[in-house]
Amino acid sequence: MDIFEYMRQNTMKKESPLAARLRPQTLDEVVGQQHIIGKNTLLYRAISADKISSIIFYGPPGTGKTTLAKVIAGTTSSEFTQINATVAGKKDMEAVVEKAKEDMGMYGKRTILFVDEIHRFNKGQQDYLLPFVEDGTIILIGATTENPYFEVNSALISRSIVFELKPLVSEDIKTLILRAVEDKDRGMGAYDAVIEEDALQFLADLADGDARKALNAVELGILTTERGTDGKIHLTLEVAKECIQKRNMRYDKNGDNHYDVISAFIKSMRGSDPDAAVYYLARMLESGEDIKFIARRVMICAAEDVGVADPNALTVAVSASLAAERVGLPEAKLILSEAVIYVATAPKSNACCTAIFGASEEVQRTGNLPVPPHLQDSHYKGAKQLKRGIGYLYAHDFPNHYVEQQYLPYELSGKEFFKPDGNGYEAKIKEHMKRLKEPRF
Repeated sequence: MDIFEYMRQNTMKKESPLAARLRPQTLDEVVGQQHIIGKNTLLYRAISADKISSIIFYGPPGTGKTTLAKVIAGTTSSEFTQINATVAGKKDMEAVVEKAKEDMGMYGKRTILFVDEIHRFNKGQQDYLLPFVEDGTIILIGATTENPYFEVNSALISRSIVFELKPLVSEDIKTLILRAVEDKDRGMGAYDAVIEEDALQFLADLADGDARKALNAVELGILTTERGTDGKIHLTLEVAKECIQKRNMRYDKNGDNHYDVISAFIKSMRGSDPDAAVYYLARMLESGEDIKFIARRVMICAAEDVGVADPNALTVAVSASLAAERVGLPEAKLILSEAVIYVATAPKSNACCTAIFGASEEVQRTGNLPVPPHLQDSHYKGAKQLKRGIGYLYAHDFPNHYVEQQYLPYELSGKEFFKPDGNGYEAKIKEHMKRLKEPRF
């Protein structure tokens, strides 16, 4: 390290954002994530014993992925190298691998490579690392906000342990905020600031599990607030509201959070919980989800999960889809809300779904079974000579417009696909079909 690099690092220690300066240096300083770094957990033991294997940290921003990598860097006897996938290229990785080979050959020292934002690497870049992870030249630590099972090569996944970090709870965020305000060495303690309880709770709640967001707000508040008559900087609720004005909605339209929310949305409608369904609708709308996508899911749910238990549900869903697209936001919120509540509170049945799936399986199993001759078309030229349609009974010529005859192929005689369970309007259908089929004397 030359003098310029030494001076740069010293300057960075003083001028880095509060969240970076306050980063824990030991496992015992880490707040939250006790499900993976609590005492006697696998990761805790591995870090303490300096025996880690390749791992991938996955979780939302501000939950401690880089922090854990830095803790490992501070405790391991291995060489520790960090690169960021947003700016690093193949040459950077080649340099790391060459240095790792030298360290292993000359000093018997392992190399840990921390790749931040590993999901930013393309398939070729990820493939390049694979053989060196495989033979132990490098131990990989990857950090990603995206589901690694979607974004990281399956070969790297199979050679790594995936640890999912959860959003920090409010009490964890409060602990970090107080540490930031009071710590005189790495925090803002030298500014002689105090934070009021309601401001502390507000920041902890609105940070939404993101420690970095809360600490940035604290730093901004302390640096921009004038001292009171008592000589102290007071972080009041008003100051806190100015420093963190809007809750950040974690919602990537191409990521797993998108799929989690839409899954919860559909399951809430299916489960007849209008409150939850409207909540997840609001989550998607506030995050900028396409209203056409939402409307499609409502229409599918109306057909799949409501069906003929309330045939009007599909009509409502289709009408809402057309109206929402024509009206646009923000009024489309009202239209979609009406449809979602209707579908959520409608009686449920998947008998239609079961019927078509069962019929499709039968078609795949038995192929093109002959249509009964009396149902075949009798209107085309030569049909009479081929005896098409002979013996067909016209239903409207009989009482109740019903007559019993063979409609399914003879090989499937007696087969039932639609089995109404009697919920909602299906009860009337079931009773009607039963009445039609009752023997008459």
